[in-house]
Amino acid sequence: MSSYGEFCALCAKTGCEYLVDAELKDFTSFKIGGKADIIVFPNSIDRLSEIVSYAKTNGFPVLVIGKGSNLLVSDSGFRGIVVNTTKLDEIKLADDTTVICSSGVSLSRLCRFALDNSLTGLEFAFGIPGTAGGAAYMNAGAYGGEMKDVLISCEHILPDGTLASFSGDELRLGYRRSAYSDSDLIITSLTLKLRKGNRDEIKAKMDDLMARRKDKQPLEYPSAGSTFKRPEGYFAGALIEQCGLKGFKIGGAQVSEKHAGFVINVGSATAGDVLAVIEHCRETVFKATGVTLEPEVKIIK
Repeated sequence: MSSYGEFCALCAKTGCEYLVDAELKDFTSFKIGGKADIIVFPNSIDRLSEIVSYAKTNGFPVLVIGKGSNLLVSDSGFRGIVVNTTKLDEIKLADDTTVICSSGVSLSRLCRFALDNSLTGLEFAFGIPGTAGGAAYMNAGAYGGEMKDVLISCEHILPDGTLASFSGDELRLGYRRSAYSDSDLIITSLTLKLRKGNRDEIKAKMDDLMARRKDKQPLEYPSAGSTFKRPEGYFAGALIEQCGLKGFKIGGAQVSEKHAGFVINVGSATAGDVLAVIEHCRETVFKATGVTLEPEVKIIK
């Protein structure tokens, strides 16, 4: 295995920002996570390809994050290279209704770009605190919409650093998953097909959905969004509330009193605290209802 010093030299040579022994809690919406050996911020797809190829050749584990909004990272951190995609932030129109964006573009910025061009279809994503790449990875959705409705293709990097793509059915978009889920492929860009709409109506819908989020979700606390997937025929939050678990707390992790589907960080929570709350919710709900709750948040151990 090559040294991290060599890798840092590569980053410096190619102009990529990097951090050594950085706290991952500073890069996740949960504000939880131990140190990473190195966090690198590739500023182009070519640089990302070089990084992936180098890591593969030299046996470095790789973790890809965007805004870290659907992650629970171990208190012991990550031994390897963390690739942060947020510097990959290009966005453009391919034609009147087709948008191409890099994987690190925030969903909020993507939605505003659609609004500025009077394009409808992405309003559901406004306020989801992640990147476009993360949204494609998990087929993010809310308020009756999902990425499946607008995503037509993705480009990605293979473990050897070469580029490839998926389109249409190859994306295998389902409930909170895609062809990229649990794979070692790294999404680099997305192509979205939207529709022409009325700008005022698009803005009104975005404003309405944001107001509903603020009213119903505990946005004032760090979290990873909805903690559990929706069980078929049920709502996770309703089942947890039905079991009297609103406000249940271990350490600094708590089931939100505002929305029981969210586990929140109310003060210096550890990953262990969150995992203990998650497990207690799962056990209690299963005993009471027979329903098994599956975490939606991706757990990095």
